[in-house]
Amino acid sequence: MSHLKLFLSVTLLILGCFSVSWGISYPFELARPLYVGARALGMGNAFTAVADDATAGFWNPAGLIQWQGFKVFGVNKIYDRRDYAFDPKGIGYSYQGNAFFWGNKIALRVASGTPDFNYYSFARQLNAYVAVGLSLKFKRKHPANYYQFFGSDLSYDVALLSRPSSRIQIGVLMQSLPPKRTINLISLGLSYRRAKIMASTDFAFSMSEISESGIHIGAEWTFNKYLRFRGGISETHPTFGLGIVIRSLRLDYAWIREQGFYSHFVSAEFKG
Repeated sequence: MSHLKLFLSVTLLILGCFSVSWGISYPFELARPLYVGARALGMGNAFTAVADDATAGFWNPAGLIQWQGFKVFGVNKIYDRRDYAFDPKGIGYSYQGNAFFWGNKIALRVASGTPDFNYYSFARQLNAYVAVGLSLKFKRKHPANYYQFFGSDLSYDVALLSRPSSRIQIGVLMQSLPPKRTINLISLGLSYRRAKIMASTDFAFSMSEISESGIHIGAEWTFNKYLRFRGGISETHPTFGLGIVIRSLRLDYAWIREQGFYSHFVSAEFKG
C-alpha cells in the first residue's frame, strides 16, 4: 500500500505543478514515441516507465532488456486515414542484459510533410536496478528513388530505466529533435504494478519552451491470461484500448479522441 501511495502522491505533485499548460509544442509525428503501439496509445501514451514490449525502442530503449529473445511488431491506423496515416514497425532482440533494436515510423498527410525516421537502438543492463539505452534516429528524405538504410538529419535519444522495487519503475527519455542536436525534450515516467493492475504517468517538457508541458496518464487491467483492458488521457485526449494474447502473439486495439475526430489503431506483436 505504501508503494501505491507513493505513486499517487508523485502523480498529483506533477499534475499540480504543471497543469497550467497542457500542450506540448512539438507534433506527434516528429522524432517522438507518441502513438507508437496500440497498447501504449490505449494507456494514454504513458509508456516511458513501462516500455516492456517491442515498441520500447521508440518509447524508452533502456526497456529493451526486459525480455529475452526477439520481438517484432507493426502498427496501423485503420480509421480515419484521410486525416493522416501513421504506421510504425520494428524488431528488437535481447540477450543477457544487452539488447538491439531497429524501427521505422512514417506519417503521411501531416503538416510537416512526410516525416520518416529510422531508429537504431542499443540497451545495456547495468545492475539489477538500472538499465540505460541509446537510439540514433535518421530522417529519410521524401521523395527518393533509392532505399535509405540510414538517412540524414541525425538526432538521438538517451534513456534510463530504474526499478527500485518489484512494483515501481521510473523511466527517463531525453531527446534531441531535428534539426537541433542538443537535448530539447525530456519525458519522465513512473509506473506502478500490483496484482492485475498497472498504472503509469508521463510528464514531458520542452527545454526550449519550458512553459509548455504535457501530461499522460494510463492504466492496464489484466482481466485474464487472454484479455487486457486499457484506458488513459493523452494530454487532454481520452483513450481506450483492448489487448488479446494468444500464446506468443499479442493483438492490440486503441481508440483516441483527437481534435474534432476519432482515430483507431491496431497493432500486433510476436515474441520468439
